[in-house]
Amino acid sequence: MLTVALGLAGALIFGASDFLGGLAARATTALRTTLISFTAALAVTVAVLPFTGSVWSTSAVWLGLLAGVGGAGALFLLYACLAIGPMSTLSPITALVAAVVPIIVALATGEKLAALGLAGLAVALIAVVLIGFVPDKNAQRASLKAILMAIGSGTLIGSYLILIHRTPKDSGIIPLVADLASGTVVTALVMLVLYFARPTSRPVALPWRAGLWFAIWCGVTQTVGNIFIVIGLHIGSLSVMAVLNALYPAGTIILAGFVLKERVTPLQWVGLVLAIVAAGMLALAS
Repeated sequence: MLTVALGLAGALIFGASDFLGGLAARATTALRTTLISFTAALAVTVAVLPFTGSVWSTSAVWLGLLAGVGGAGALFLLYACLAIGPMSTLSPITALVAAVVPIIVALATGEKLAALGLAGLAVALIAVVLIGFVPDKNAQRASLKAILMAIGSGTLIGSYLILIHRTPKDSGIIPLVADLASGTVVTALVMLVLYFARPTSRPVALPWRAGLWFAIWCGVTQTVGNIFIVIGLHIGSLSVMAVLNALYPAGTIILAGFVLKERVTPLQWVGLVLAIVAAGMLALAS
C-alpha cells in the first residue's frame, strides 16, 4: 500500500513539474530549463539529505551518476518536445514508453508477470496509438519530430528507473544527489560547447530571466516527486513503480487544459483512459 501511495503521489507531482518545465522551455530554451531545474533540484535535495539517514556507498554514487547523465538527456528531450508540441499528447507518450522499458527489463531478468500484466502491456500499446492520433483538423497535432523526442525521453526515463532500482536499499536519496550533480554538470558542459561552437546562434534575445521561476519551481517539484519515486523503488518492485510513475500525465493534461486551453480529442480521451486502465492492470499483476 505504501508503494502505491508513493508511486501515485510522485506521479502527480511529476505531472506538475513537466507542465512547469514545458512553460519554461517555451519562454527560454530546453537546455536552459534543464540546467536551471537540475540546479534547483540539486540544491533542495542536498538541503534535505542530512535528515534522511541515507548511507553512502560506491555503487549508490556510480549508479546515481550514470542515471543522472541519462536523466539530463531525458529532461532535455522532454522539455524540447513540450516546447514545440501539445503537452496533452507528448507527455502521455513519454510516460508510457518510460513504463514499458523497465517492465521489459524486469521480465527479461526474471521478474514474473501474470496474464493480466501481459494484457496490460497490450492495452498500453493501444493507448499510445490513440493518444498520438489526432483525426480532428481543429485539434493540435504533434509533429513526428516531437513524437520521436517524446519516445526518446521515455526510453531514457525508463533506463533511469532501472538504474535507481539497482542502488542499495539503504542508500536513500544518495543516488538522487549523484544523479542531479552529474545531470547539472553534463547539461552545463553541453551548453558551453554549443555556445562556443555556434557563436552566430547564441540566444541573445532570450535572457536568463525568461522562464526562470517556471524552471526553478519545476526543479523543486521534480525533487519531491523524485524522492517519492526513489523510496518506492527501494521498497517495491520495478514494474509496479514504473507503471505508477506512468500516471503522471494526468497532472500535466489537467494543467494544460485549464491554463493553456489545450484541446484533447475524444480518441485521445479514450487513449488516456486506456493508459490509466493499463497502468492499473500492470500494477495489479506485478
